[in-house]
Amino acid sequence: MASADGELHPQERAIIQEFHAGGHDKASDLGSLARGGALEPQTLAAILGGPEAQRLFLKTAFLCAWADGRCSAEEAKTIEAYAKACGVDAAQLAELEATVKEYLLAQLAHLQNVDAAVEVKRELKL
Repeated sequence: MASADGELHPQERAIIQEFHAGGHDKASDLGSLARGGALEPQTLAAILGGPEAQRLFLKTAFLCAWADGRCSAEEAKTIEAYAKACGVDAAQLAELEATVKEYLLAQLAHLQNVDAAVEVKRELKL
């Protein structure tokens, strides 16, 4: 997901490392993850099983896509393909993305610089 737009941004790398390290006793090896390649949408949907895990994956994909401050067209297209394979329609996907954007914006609620938070909200199109 993180390399859908051809770049692996430092923020995306950090999210992946933290997620991967949480499920392993050893430090994450992004090289081994990259060599594994992207999963086909149908394969991923089958691996994830039910709707709850599928929607959690889609929200995580949005978190990763927005980690660098924007969700590129390529990232959005990749997420849409995964959503389609999971049986998530466009309206449901938009709701999941809005939930992620609201979560990201909430992380800025403690900032004193209200103008910066408003600018982020504008960029997230909330």
